[in-house]
Amino acid sequence: MTPQIHYYHAHLYYTDEQSLAAARELAAQAEQHFPLRVGRFHEQPVGPHPLWSCQLSFAPEDFGRIIPWLALNRGTLDIFVHAGTGDDLFDHTQGVMWLGSSHLLNLHVFGDE
Repeated sequence: MTPQIHYYHAHLYYTDEQSLAAARELAAQAEQHFPLRVGRFHEQPVGPHPLWSCQLSFAPEDFGRIIPWLALNRGTLDIFVHAGTGDDLFDHTQGVMWLGSSHLLNLHVFGDE
């Protein structure tokens, strides 16, 4: 059975106060332009994410507008985008794309691979 995508997450990655400020600005602009939810701005690695991050959540039907906009407006931020199917391991390994550089995720948080 083919998984169904219920949502997408775009995780803005940053590493210091300067890139945190850039992530906050990008998230604020995205929130003004699109129907999405901005999560907390973490200043430590959380879950599978190897860097500080903030999550943008949005509906599948908005992917085609949000992702190109993020690609053009991300500056030097790296962005990890993944589908939300209900299978976290699949979502963070098979249903992904990167804007900018990719980073190794801590997949151990999902149990035995």
